[in-house]
Amino acid sequence: MVGRAGGGAAGTGPVAVTGMGVVSPAGADEYGLWKALLEGRSTARTLGALAGLPVDFGCPVDGFDLDEAVGGRSVYRMARFVKLAVLAARQAVADAGLDPNGWDGARVGVVLGVGVGGVSALVDNARRFDAGGPEAVSPLLVSMMIPNAAAGEVAIALGAGGPSLAPATACASGATALAVGRDLLTSDQCDVVVAGGAEAVLTPLVVTAFARMGALSTRTAEPALASRPFAPDRDGFVIGEGAALLVLERPGDARARGARVRALLAGAGSATDAHHPTAPDPEGRGARRAVEAALRQADWVPADVGHINAHGTSTPLNDAMESGLIARLFPHRPPVTAPKGAVGHTLAAAGAIEAVATVLALEHSLVPPVANLEAPAEGLPLDCVTGGPRLLRAATGLSHSFGFGGHNVALAFQRA
Repeated sequence: MVGRAGGGAAGTGPVAVTGMGVVSPAGADEYGLWKALLEGRSTARTLGALAGLPVDFGCPVDGFDLDEAVGGRSVYRMARFVKLAVLAARQAVADAGLDPNGWDGARVGVVLGVGVGGVSALVDNARRFDAGGPEAVSPLLVSMMIPNAAAGEVAIALGAGGPSLAPATACASGATALAVGRDLLTSDQCDVVVAGGAEAVLTPLVVTAFARMGALSTRTAEPALASRPFAPDRDGFVIGEGAALLVLERPGDARARGARVRALLAGAGSATDAHHPTAPDPEGRGARRAVEAALRQADWVPADVGHINAHGTSTPLNDAMESGLIARLFPHRPPVTAPKGAVGHTLAAAGAIEAVATVLALEHSLVPPVANLEAPAEGLPLDCVTGGPRLLRAATGLSHSFGFGGHNVALAFQRA
């Protein structure tokens, strides 16, 4: 049985997704993302800004003028990840049919996960300081580099005066934000929450740091083939950038204003490995606790899960752990996809972008293929979708997000 009426544990229940906004390496809206995922098309390419580095490629957001798209005088004070977040937030609110000029801003919350923050501004001003001393440092540096800048600027842009939070759970931050947003609604602290994640760290320093720790693919001769979740020859992830925000409301409130409910966030679960700063617990115990908590909150049993949007980083350790987790918990072998094959690993934005992808899969009754994958490696017992999209008959989907530090989040979505 999938979710009794009202859903989940006492006093919780599902929340409605009424709007989505996304800016990804596949384009400046959800349609570009969905098209790339359905086509199994990689967005990774060699980048001039990374020339000469051991890893010189990534998945950038480009093809349009970001400053022009954001507009307004305040754009000068925003770091790149903030601009991406503001643009995605505006899309999400418009998609929800909400007007910030007409809502009670004190009842609107913003939860925006960020992993690193404005690292480009920090590096640029460090160079200025070395070259010109204290007077060369921008007075805007602090406000541009702090990770909570995106949550603050989105709140300003939307006139949202409720809780404004910036959870940092590394690569799980965007999913954590959605889980927190759900809690703000079910605890009656907010009537509307705009939640998701943003990240923009395609810089020489950050890419080199990830490369030095051995996390990145080194397939420099063929970057479009580098991100290959669950493949036998996977050798690391590809850094991307982007932002995704979802508008969450209580289902009754959404119905009362005649809103289109795109999906229900039926449950969310979080747990920590307490194992290693970067490597996942090989047995996936923390990840399993997060998934089981999401299932309990949604009032599902494992057999209710009809589709899994995997974290699928294309690293040997993560993919092996996640494959084992899925095989143990879901012996009915639900179809699995992994968007990072197409758009790379957008770090703190990944959980939110993949939440958007899960909602789109439920809306369109299609599971996108895993880009660059012909078949999972031997010993990874998954039913990965390959070659082209697959019809999804089920009404439920689970999205996994696992971050450095052992942070694990699972989100359970149900077709509206």
